[in-house]
Amino acid sequence: MIEVRELTKRYGATTAVDRLSFAVRPGTVTGFLGPNGAGKSTTMRVLLGLDAATSGEALVNGGRYAALRRPMREVGALLDAGAVHGGRRAFDHLGWLARGNGIPARRVTEVLEQVGLAGVARKRVAGFSLGMRQRLGIAAALLGDPGVLMFDEPVNGLDPDGVRWIRELMRALAAEGRTVLISSHLMSEMELTADRLIVIGRGRLIADTSVRELAQRFGRGVLVRTPRPAELTEVLEAAGGSVEPAPGGPATDGRLADGRLAVGGLDVEAIGDMAAAKGIPLHEVTPHSASLEEAYMALTSGNAEFTADAKTQPTTEATARRTS
Repeated sequence: MIEVRELTKRYGATTAVDRLSFAVRPGTVTGFLGPNGAGKSTTMRVLLGLDAATSGEALVNGGRYAALRRPMREVGALLDAGAVHGGRRAFDHLGWLARGNGIPARRVTEVLEQVGLAGVARKRVAGFSLGMRQRLGIAAALLGDPGVLMFDEPVNGLDPDGVRWIRELMRALAAEGRTVLISSHLMSEMELTADRLIVIGRGRLIADTSVRELAQRFGRGVLVRTPRPAELTEVLEAAGGSVEPAPGGPATDGRLADGRLAVGGLDVEAIGDMAAAKGIPLHEVTPHSASLEEAYMALTSGNAEFTADAKTQPTTEATARRTS
Protein backbone atom coordinates (compact mmCIF):
# COMPACT_ATOMS: atom_id res chain seq x y z
CA MET A 1 0.00 0.00 0.00
CA ILE A 2 0.93 3.67 -0.18
CA GLU A 3 1.22 5.69 3.02
CA VAL A 4 1.85 9.41 3.36
CA ARG A 5 2.42 10.56 6.93
CA GLU A 6 2.61 14.23 7.89
CA LEU A 7 4.48 14.91 4.66
CA THR A 8 5.85 18.41 4.14
CA LYS A 9 7.85 19.57 1.14
CA ARG A 10 9.20 23.09 0.79
CA TYR A 11 11.03 24.71 -2.10
CA GLY A 12 12.67 27.71 -0.52
CA ALA A 13 9.89 29.89 0.88
CA THR A 14 7.19 27.95 -0.98
CA THR A 15 5.39 25.10 0.78
CA ALA A 16 4.21 22.66 -1.89
CA VAL A 17 2.96 19.98 0.52
CA ASP A 18 1.89 20.81 4.06
CA ARG A 19 1.62 18.03 6.70
CA LEU A 20 -0.26 15.78 4.30
CA SER A 21 -1.43 12.34 5.46
CA PHE A 22 -3.39 9.64 3.63
CA ALA A 23 -3.26 5.95 2.70
CA VAL A 24 -4.02 4.18 -0.57
CA ARG A 25 -5.05 0.56 -0.12
CA PRO A 26 -5.04 -2.45 -2.45
CA GLY A 27 -8.03 -3.48 -4.49
CA THR A 28 -9.32 0.00 -5.31
CA VAL A 29 -8.66 2.74 -7.85
CA THR A 30 -7.92 5.91 -5.90
CA GLY A 31 -8.21 9.26 -7.63
CA PHE A 32 -5.74 11.93 -6.50
CA LEU A 33 -7.44 15.27 -7.13
CA GLY A 34 -6.73 18.93 -6.58
CA PRO A 35 -6.33 22.23 -8.44
CA ASN A 36 -3.15 23.11 -10.29
CA GLY A 37 -0.41 23.75 -7.75
CA ALA A 38 -2.17 21.69 -5.06
CA GLY A 39 0.89 19.45 -4.52
CA LYS A 40 -0.21 16.25 -6.29
CA SER A 41 2.83 15.83 -8.54
CA THR A 42 5.18 16.84 -5.72
CA THR A 43 3.68 14.18 -3.46
CA MET A 44 4.12 11.53 -6.13
CA ARG A 45 7.71 12.63 -6.78
CA VAL A 46 8.51 12.26 -3.08
CA LEU A 47 6.87 8.82 -3.03
CA LEU A 48 9.13 7.79 -5.92
CA GLY A 49 12.31 9.21 -4.36
CA LEU A 50 12.69 11.92 -7.02
CA ASP A 51 12.42 14.66 -4.40
CA ALA A 52 13.35 14.50 -0.73
CA ALA A 53 10.76 15.30 1.92
CA THR A 54 11.37 18.32 4.12
CA SER A 55 9.69 16.38 6.93
CA GLY A 56 7.33 13.45 7.34
CA GLU A 57 7.26 10.20 5.39
CA ALA A 58 6.09 8.88 2.02
CA LEU A 59 6.17 5.08 2.02
CA VAL A 60 5.46 2.25 -0.41
CA ASN A 61 4.80 -1.16 1.13
CA GLY A 62 6.04 0.16 4.47
CA GLY A 63 9.40 1.50 3.25
CA ARG A 64 11.05 4.22 1.24
CA TYR A 65 11.20 3.76 -2.53
CA ALA A 66 14.97 4.31 -2.52
CA ALA A 67 15.40 1.27 -0.29
CA LEU A 68 13.77 -1.12 -2.78
CA ARG A 69 16.29 -3.50 -4.40
CA ARG A 70 14.33 -3.91 -7.64
CA PRO A 71 11.82 -1.06 -7.54
CA MET A 72 10.02 -1.78 -10.82
CA ARG A 73 8.98 -5.17 -9.48
CA GLU A 74 7.14 -3.45 -6.62
CA VAL A 75 6.14 -0.03 -7.98
CA GLY A 76 5.17 1.06 -11.47
CA ALA A 77 4.78 4.75 -12.23
CA LEU A 78 4.10 7.19 -15.05
CA LEU A 79 4.74 10.83 -14.21
CA ASP A 80 5.88 12.29 -17.54
CA ALA A 81 5.20 10.54 -20.83
CA GLY A 82 7.72 12.81 -22.54
CA ALA A 83 10.64 11.68 -20.40
CA VAL A 84 11.94 9.24 -23.02
CA HIS A 85 14.85 9.86 -25.38
CA GLY A 86 13.34 10.40 -28.84
CA GLY A 87 16.09 8.49 -30.61
CA ARG A 88 15.40 5.28 -28.72
CA ARG A 89 13.08 2.61 -30.10
CA ALA A 90 10.12 1.57 -27.94
CA PHE A 91 11.33 -2.02 -27.60
CA ASP A 92 14.87 -0.92 -26.70
CA HIS A 93 13.62 1.57 -24.12
CA LEU A 94 11.64 -1.09 -22.29
CA GLY A 95 14.43 -3.64 -22.75
CA TRP A 96 16.89 -1.34 -21.01
CA LEU A 97 14.49 -0.89 -18.10
CA ALA A 98 13.92 -4.64 -17.90
CA ARG A 99 17.62 -5.49 -17.76
CA GLY A 100 18.22 -2.95 -15.02
CA ASN A 101 15.54 -4.53 -12.85
CA GLY A 102 16.11 -8.22 -13.53
CA ILE A 103 12.93 -8.55 -15.58
CA PRO A 104 12.79 -11.25 -18.31
CA ALA A 105 13.02 -9.96 -21.89
CA ARG A 106 9.75 -11.68 -22.83
CA ARG A 107 7.95 -9.27 -20.54
CA VAL A 108 8.81 -6.41 -22.93
CA THR A 109 6.86 -8.06 -25.72
CA GLU A 110 3.97 -8.81 -23.38
CA VAL A 111 3.47 -5.23 -22.18
CA LEU A 112 3.87 -3.77 -25.69
CA GLU A 113 1.03 -6.03 -26.80
CA GLN A 114 -0.98 -5.14 -23.70
CA VAL A 115 -0.85 -1.39 -24.42
CA GLY A 116 -1.35 -1.74 -28.17
CA LEU A 117 2.16 -0.77 -29.32
CA ALA A 118 3.38 -4.12 -30.65
CA GLY A 119 3.11 -2.84 -34.22
CA VAL A 120 5.45 0.11 -33.57
CA ALA A 121 7.86 -1.62 -31.17
CA ARG A 122 10.85 -1.01 -33.50
CA LYS A 123 10.00 2.63 -34.26
CA ARG A 124 11.79 5.54 -32.63
CA VAL A 125 9.91 7.40 -29.90
CA ALA A 126 10.53 10.76 -31.62
CA GLY A 127 7.82 9.83 -34.14
CA PHE A 128 5.25 8.92 -31.49
CA SER A 129 2.16 11.01 -30.81
CA LEU A 130 1.41 12.09 -27.22
CA GLY A 131 -1.10 9.26 -26.92
CA MET A 132 1.47 6.71 -28.08
CA ARG A 133 4.00 8.07 -25.59
CA GLN A 134 1.39 7.71 -22.86
CA ARG A 135 0.90 4.07 -23.83
CA LEU A 136 4.66 3.52 -23.77
CA GLY A 137 4.84 5.07 -20.29
CA ILE A 138 2.04 2.80 -19.11
CA ALA A 139 3.91 -0.18 -20.58
CA ALA A 140 6.99 0.82 -18.57
CA ALA A 141 4.90 1.07 -15.39
CA LEU A 142 3.50 -2.44 -15.99
CA LEU A 143 6.85 -3.95 -16.95
CA GLY A 144 7.74 -5.42 -13.56
CA ASP A 145 4.19 -6.65 -12.87
CA PRO A 146 4.15 -4.50 -9.70
CA GLY A 147 1.57 -4.49 -6.95
CA VAL A 148 1.60 -0.69 -6.63
CA LEU A 149 0.90 1.63 -9.57
CA MET A 150 0.95 5.44 -9.76
CA PHE A 151 -0.12 7.49 -12.77
CA ASP A 152 -0.05 11.27 -13.23
CA GLU A 153 -2.64 12.35 -15.84
CA PRO A 154 -2.47 9.05 -17.76
CA VAL A 155 -5.24 9.87 -20.26
CA ASN A 156 -3.56 12.99 -21.67
CA GLY A 157 -3.38 12.71 -25.44
CA LEU A 158 -5.48 9.55 -25.68
CA ASP A 159 -8.40 9.33 -28.09
CA PRO A 160 -11.85 8.22 -26.80
CA ASP A 161 -11.05 4.57 -27.45
CA GLY A 162 -7.78 4.96 -25.54
CA VAL A 163 -9.52 6.68 -22.64
CA ARG A 164 -11.98 3.81 -22.34
CA TRP A 165 -9.13 1.30 -22.61
CA ILE A 166 -7.15 2.86 -19.76
CA ARG A 167 -10.29 3.14 -17.62
CA GLU A 168 -10.90 -0.58 -18.01
CA LEU A 169 -7.21 -1.33 -17.45
CA MET A 170 -7.08 0.61 -14.17
CA ARG A 171 -10.16 -1.12 -12.85
CA ALA A 172 -8.85 -4.54 -13.93
CA LEU A 173 -5.53 -3.91 -12.16
CA ALA A 174 -7.33 -2.95 -8.95
CA ALA A 175 -9.57 -6.01 -9.25
CA GLU A 176 -6.39 -8.12 -9.18
CA GLY A 177 -5.64 -6.69 -5.74
CA ARG A 178 -3.16 -4.02 -6.80
CA THR A 179 -2.90 -0.53 -5.33
CA VAL A 180 -3.73 2.04 -8.03
CA LEU A 181 -3.31 5.81 -7.57
CA ILE A 182 -4.29 8.15 -10.42
CA SER A 183 -3.83 11.91 -10.48
CA SER A 184 -6.20 13.61 -12.92
CA HIS A 185 -8.13 16.79 -13.69
CA LEU A 186 -10.80 14.97 -15.69
CA MET A 187 -13.68 14.72 -13.23
CA SER A 188 -15.97 12.89 -15.64
CA GLU A 189 -13.35 10.19 -16.10
CA MET A 190 -12.61 9.89 -12.39
CA GLU A 191 -16.32 9.48 -11.73
CA LEU A 192 -16.28 6.42 -14.00
CA THR A 193 -12.92 5.02 -12.90
CA ALA A 194 -12.18 5.73 -9.24
CA ASP A 195 -13.56 4.02 -6.14
CA ARG A 196 -12.02 6.41 -3.62
CA LEU A 197 -10.77 9.99 -3.78
CA ILE A 198 -7.96 11.87 -2.11
CA VAL A 199 -8.58 15.60 -2.61
CA ILE A 200 -5.92 18.15 -1.68
CA GLY A 201 -5.61 21.92 -1.96
CA ARG A 202 -2.62 24.14 -1.27
CA GLY A 203 -0.72 21.06 -0.14
CA ARG A 204 -3.24 20.02 2.52
CA LEU A 205 -5.79 17.23 2.69
CA ILE A 206 -9.35 18.37 1.96
CA ALA A 207 -11.13 15.02 1.68
CA ASP A 208 -10.44 11.28 1.84
CA THR A 209 -13.69 9.67 0.77
CA SER A 210 -15.49 7.50 -1.77
CA VAL A 211 -16.90 8.90 -5.00
CA ARG A 212 -20.45 8.12 -3.84
CA GLU A 213 -19.99 9.71 -0.41
CA LEU A 214 -18.62 12.90 -1.94
CA ALA A 215 -21.50 13.16 -4.43
CA GLN A 216 -24.06 12.56 -1.68
CA ARG A 217 -22.41 15.16 0.54
CA PHE A 218 -23.20 17.80 -2.06
CA GLY A 219 -26.49 16.26 -3.11
CA ARG A 220 -29.37 18.48 -4.15
CA GLY A 221 -32.42 16.71 -2.80
CA VAL A 222 -35.00 14.79 -4.79
CA LEU A 223 -36.34 15.32 -8.30
CA VAL A 224 -40.12 14.82 -8.47
CA ARG A 225 -42.43 14.90 -11.49
CA THR A 226 -46.21 15.11 -11.06
CA PRO A 227 -49.18 16.32 -13.13
CA ARG A 228 -50.32 18.31 -10.05
CA PRO A 229 -47.21 20.27 -9.06
CA ALA A 230 -48.98 23.15 -7.31
CA GLU A 231 -50.83 20.81 -4.94
CA LEU A 232 -47.73 18.76 -4.21
CA THR A 233 -45.70 21.91 -3.58
CA GLU A 234 -48.23 23.05 -0.97
CA VAL A 235 -48.16 19.67 0.79
CA LEU A 236 -44.36 19.39 0.86
CA GLU A 237 -43.76 22.96 1.99
CA ALA A 238 -46.27 22.47 4.82
CA ALA A 239 -44.11 19.53 5.94
CA GLY A 240 -40.99 21.69 6.03
CA GLY A 241 -39.58 20.86 2.62
CA SER A 242 -38.17 23.35 0.15
CA VAL A 243 -39.60 23.13 -3.36
CA GLU A 244 -38.38 24.80 -6.54
CA PRO A 245 -39.11 24.27 -10.23
CA ALA A 246 -36.58 21.85 -11.70
CA PRO A 247 -34.96 22.29 -15.13
CA GLY A 248 -37.69 22.24 -17.71
CA GLY A 249 -39.32 24.70 -15.35
CA PRO A 250 -41.89 27.49 -15.49
CA ALA A 251 -43.80 28.06 -18.70
CA THR A 252 -44.39 31.56 -20.02
CA ASP A 253 -47.58 31.95 -17.98
CA GLY A 254 -45.76 31.14 -14.74
CA ARG A 255 -47.05 27.61 -14.34
CA LEU A 256 -44.77 24.60 -14.26
CA ALA A 257 -44.34 23.34 -17.81
CA ASP A 258 -43.82 19.66 -17.03
CA GLY A 259 -44.42 19.31 -13.30
CA ARG A 260 -40.76 18.75 -12.40
CA LEU A 261 -39.86 19.85 -8.87
CA ALA A 262 -36.58 19.96 -7.00
CA VAL A 263 -37.34 19.06 -3.38
CA GLY A 264 -34.99 19.62 -0.47
CA GLY A 265 -35.24 18.63 3.18
CA LEU A 266 -37.36 15.52 2.59
CA ASP A 267 -36.36 12.03 1.53
CA VAL A 268 -37.94 9.84 -1.15
CA GLU A 269 -40.05 7.84 1.31
CA ALA A 270 -41.53 10.92 2.98
CA ILE A 271 -42.41 12.52 -0.36
CA GLY A 272 -44.06 9.33 -1.60
CA ASP A 273 -46.08 8.83 1.58
CA MET A 274 -47.37 12.42 1.63
CA ALA A 275 -48.29 12.35 -2.05
CA ALA A 276 -50.13 9.03 -1.58
CA ALA A 277 -52.02 10.36 1.44
CA LYS A 278 -53.34 13.27 -0.65
CA GLY A 279 -53.97 11.18 -3.75
CA ILE A 280 -51.42 13.08 -5.81
CA PRO A 281 -49.90 10.93 -8.56
CA LEU A 282 -46.12 10.85 -8.96
CA HIS A 283 -44.56 10.03 -12.33
CA GLU A 284 -40.97 10.26 -11.13
CA VAL A 285 -39.16 10.39 -7.78
CA THR A 286 -35.37 10.40 -8.12
CA PRO A 287 -32.73 11.19 -5.47
CA HIS A 288 -30.39 13.76 -7.02
CA SER A 289 -26.72 13.63 -6.09
CA ALA A 290 -24.27 16.18 -7.36
CA SER A 291 -21.94 15.08 -10.14
CA LEU A 292 -18.33 14.55 -9.13
CA GLU A 293 -17.41 17.73 -10.97
CA GLU A 294 -20.00 19.74 -9.03
CA ALA A 295 -18.90 18.23 -5.72
CA TYR A 296 -15.21 18.78 -6.53
CA MET A 297 -15.76 22.43 -7.47
CA ALA A 298 -17.68 23.05 -4.26
CA LEU A 299 -15.08 21.25 -2.18
CA THR A 300 -12.04 23.01 -3.66
CA SER A 301 -13.55 26.47 -3.90
CA GLY A 302 -11.00 28.88 -2.48
CA ASN A 303 -8.13 26.39 -2.75
CA ALA A 304 -7.15 27.04 -6.38
CA GLU A 305 -3.68 28.54 -6.77
CA PHE A 306 -4.43 29.94 -10.22
CA THR A 307 -7.86 31.29 -11.23
CA ALA A 308 -9.07 33.42 -14.13
CA ASP A 309 -11.02 36.60 -13.52
CA ALA A 310 -14.49 36.08 -14.93
CA LYS A 311 -14.56 39.77 -15.93
CA THR A 312 -11.70 39.15 -18.35
CA GLN A 313 -13.51 36.31 -20.17
CA PRO A 314 -14.86 37.28 -23.60
CA THR A 315 -18.60 37.37 -24.03
CA THR A 316 -20.26 34.95 -26.40
CA GLU A 317 -21.13 37.80 -28.75
CA ALA A 318 -17.57 39.15 -28.80
CA THR A 319 -16.17 35.68 -29.35
CA ALA A 320 -18.59 35.09 -32.20
CA ARG A 321 -17.52 38.34 -33.88
CA ARG A 322 -13.84 37.37 -33.73
CA THR A 323 -14.42 33.86 -35.10
CA SER A 324 -16.98 34.73 -37.78
